[in-house]
Amino acid sequence: MSRHDLVIVGAGIVGLAHALAAARRGRRVLVLDRDAAANGASIRNFGFVTVTGQGAGRVWQLAMRSARIWAEVAPAAGISILQRGLLLAAHRAEAEAVLDAFAETEMGRDCRRLAAAEIAADWPMLVPPRAALWSPHDLRVESREAIPRLAAWLAAEHGVTFAFGTAVHAVESGRIETSRGTVHADQVIVCPGDDWSTLFPALYAEAGITRCKLQMLRLAAPGWRLPSPVMGDLSMVRYLGYAALPQAAALRTRLEAEPEAAAALADGIHLIAVQSADGSLVVGDSHHYAPTPDPFASDAVDARILAAYAELLGNPPAVIARWTGTYASASGHSIVRTPAPEARLVVVTSGTGASTAFALAEETLDEMMGDDS
Repeated sequence: MSRHDLVIVGAGIVGLAHALAAARRGRRVLVLDRDAAANGASIRNFGFVTVTGQGAGRVWQLAMRSARIWAEVAPAAGISILQRGLLLAAHRAEAEAVLDAFAETEMGRDCRRLAAAEIAADWPMLVPPRAALWSPHDLRVESREAIPRLAAWLAAEHGVTFAFGTAVHAVESGRIETSRGTVHADQVIVCPGDDWSTLFPALYAEAGITRCKLQMLRLAAPGWRLPSPVMGDLSMVRYLGYAALPQAAALRTRLEAEPEAAAALADGIHLIAVQSADGSLVVGDSHHYAPTPDPFASDAVDARILAAYAELLGNPPAVIARWTGTYASASGHSIVRTPAPEARLVVVTSGTGASTAFALAEETLDEMMGDDS
């Protein structure tokens, strides 16, 4: 392998976002990944670029910027934007209060409260909610297709070199030891997700990073089309853009007093439903935390996800696929560390890589290379 300006370790969305940011600065980029193809958290998710509901301030701003980049990049890379926007449906009075409070924040300024007649006309598949708020900011791609297409486009249009099936054993300033030999580069960015055993385990330990395991389902096409992704009451006590509002405390108290909702909260379940090009629905998800979560999906957890679906969208269609995934998890949005001169470790620790990585990568490259974009 020839010398490159920048080597990126990890070809998930965080690594690809850094590759794009560097390529736009005219750098010669090499991306290394131990797997033969994308197989981790970046493809085991909704493909939902979630802006609405992200934590106020910096994280929401990262998501807004990242959504704009997705909108630029997706058509060029042959990635279909399958849905746009988000409907947040409230079925409890306390959830309606959260919607109203959110609409008054900076993050709600472009959102719109829907009238009952509008909900009935445009969202007949919903179990009629007390209130609904629509946001224009979000978008959805099919992640299992989008990630490989993004990599192929970076190679074809930006000259990014990829070496899949290449494990990285050690990173030093200007030097990367791999299963294919030594690679030299002026700078290195390491984006290994939740693999803390190989590179810089002490930094992961210092940051308190563990793993979050999630369960997700694909449901058969229901015979109708969702105008946009949908979230419900459970999401309003999980996503910090809502959950940090004072009104969310009453909603949590209400949910914890309801046996089914309390069981869902205990499993970290909140309901997101998105729709694919073939009409099938991707729904989920749950959240369980451990250094090494077991790899097995729980029928009880799936049943609670489907119960949350039923509250929002009625009787669920047949389950046609189930899967689990894991991602690095810690308090805060991400860590960016300097393990060696001209090297950075970048890990999104909030499960929001698809939603925020493009903008986070621009920040990283600005800090390392200067704002010469």
